[in-house]
Amino acid sequence: MEKILLQEFLENSIGSYLGVMASILLALFCKRLVSKYFATLLYRIVGKKSDMIRRKSFMELVVQPLDVFLVLLVSLIAVDKLNFPRVLDFNIYHLTFRQLLDSAGNATLIIVFIWLCIRVIEFIAIILEEKANLTTDQSDNQLIVFFKDFFKVILVIVGILLIFRFAFNKDISNLLTSLSIVGAAIALATRESMENLIASFIIFFDKPFVTGDLVKGNTFSGYVEKIGLRSTRIRTLEKTYISVPNKQMVDTIIDNISLRTQRKAEVRLELSVRATSTELALFTESIRQMLSVQKAVENYAVFLSDTGKNAHLVSIEFFAGMQMSIEEFNLLRETINLSVIKKLEDSKIELAASNLDVVITQQ
Repeated sequence: MEKILLQEFLENSIGSYLGVMASILLALFCKRLVSKYFATLLYRIVGKKSDMIRRKSFMELVVQPLDVFLVLLVSLIAVDKLNFPRVLDFNIYHLTFRQLLDSAGNATLIIVFIWLCIRVIEFIAIILEEKANLTTDQSDNQLIVFFKDFFKVILVIVGILLIFRFAFNKDISNLLTSLSIVGAAIALATRESMENLIASFIIFFDKPFVTGDLVKGNTFSGYVEKIGLRSTRIRTLEKTYISVPNKQMVDTIIDNISLRTQRKAEVRLELSVRATSTELALFTESIRQMLSVQKAVENYAVFLSDTGKNAHLVSIEFFAGMQMSIEEFNLLRETINLSVIKKLEDSKIELAASNLDVVITQQ
């Protein structure tokens, strides 16, 4: 048995191969136990020990990358104890095969480590989002999403630099100098993207709108679902999903409908010049009485706004609370419009035109 173990294959004894395999198998069998132990230690830093729901979420996020990281680390350490066979010592382009394997192993280890760090950031973001949901201010939620994405990008950049340093043995200081020059050139070439990035910071700190607000621009109206590094995602009233560059959201006039105190509707009636002053007075008074009994109408105004040789112009304005949904507001408009038409029929007043001109100044 001892002779078999001492027999060599590719410049390593069979016993050495068995030792490496045993180490890897032991890591595979014990990975979950060791991962949970390290995950528990890490949870004590970023979470609360008494919160079992958060602990379970943290374990689901962290244990898998920890498993891969531990198995990969043990495998690399164990394989490193073997002598590299001379038969495999050949060059691929300017690298030896051993250098290529070492670089691949180190790069994979760094990638898994960055994956683990990203999962920790996601868990911290979950905790912060839970706390932010306890407040009515939605700006906290969008800041959490923004900085979560921001730190993920930073981690990816750090991971790339670590790969260059430890996998390809490149001098990071020179690389950073080169990257700064390249970055300046890229910044000039991608000026619009940089402007969108700066605009995203303006949106977060100036807060003209937050996630969940109903906004209206020159060519769109909808609810803000997400504010990203480059663009703002909006679910339009037509239920489409659009991405608007942040620079456009900052530079153009954006009407934040959610910040309005009331919804306003305006009806303009062009009445026949044959209507007498008494008929017009009775008609406007009947409209006021009709609006006064509408519980959803908070205030209103009815008046003869203009007159001329072609028509008498009667303006009807009414306001409803912002707590009313779009569907409820449209139903209220329909009810009032039908009541106005009924009043016209009862008063025998004709329209100067064949249509009822309705202008909605706010939604």
